[in-house]
Amino acid sequence: MPTVKYLLMMNHPGKGPYQVASWPQKDLQAHIAFMKGFAQKLAASGELVGAEGLAGPDQARRVRADKDGKPITDGVFPESKEFLVGYWMVDVESPERAYAIAAEASAAPGQGGVPLNMPIEVRQVMSAPPPDAMP
Repeated sequence: MPTVKYLLMMNHPGKGPYQVASWPQKDLQAHIAFMKGFAQKLAASGELVGAEGLAGPDQARRVRADKDGKPITDGVFPESKEFLVGYWMVDVESPERAYAIAAEASAAPGQGGVPLNMPIEVRQVMSAPPPDAMP
C-alpha cells in the first residue's frame, strides 16, 4: 500500500513562555522522556521522517525581501497568541494512522502526569502541485 506524508504540529496557546518552563522538574523530565520515547517508537516502526522542537517566539523573526531581494526582518513576537512548539513528519499508510499518532502525542504527560490532551494539527504534505495548477 502506498504511503503519504503528514506533518503533525504541536502549538502552544501563547501568552508567555512555554508552559513547561514552570513545571516541577520531575514533571518536565517525565514529559521529555515521553517525547523521546515517542520519537524512538515512531522511528523503530519506520513511520518517522523527522521531528524537532522549536525555539519560542521570543527568538523568532519574520523575513521578507526588499526591492533588491535583501532580507528585511521583523520580530520578536513574544505576544503571539499561539505559536508552533514542534512537529513530527510521519510517512504512513492512511490518514487514520496519522490521526492515531497525533492522538498519542496529544496525550503527552503534563503536570502530575495528567495527559495534556493538547490539539495537534495534522496536515498532508503535498507531493506535487494540484494537476489543474500545472501548465
